[in-house]
Amino acid sequence: MKEIFLDEDFDVEKVTSQITKIMDMWSIQFLDINGPNWIIYDYDMHVKYVFQFQVDFNDIEVRIKLEDLKLNVIHHIESLRDETTYRDNLTNAVFIK
Repeated sequence: MKEIFLDEDFDVEKVTSQITKIMDMWSIQFLDINGPNWIIYDYDMHVKYVFQFQVDFNDIEVRIKLEDLKLNVIHHIESLRDETTYRDNLTNAVFIK
């Protein structure tokens, strides 16, 4: 498992590229977007990557960047036309105070 830590200065395009490259791998099946933790699983449901966003969810600009990133990645996953899927729980009230 590889962990990648990002702060509020993350570049949406760069991180989109990183995640989409990973999602293109034949062994990847599932992206679980759970607030600041974006976990990528293989077909055996073993964690392969964790993108951990160490950001303030009350910062509207950060949330907009995360939404942009999420939409980019979801669009890519849906274009794959295979069994790769995702779960979106980005803006759970638990993360917004």
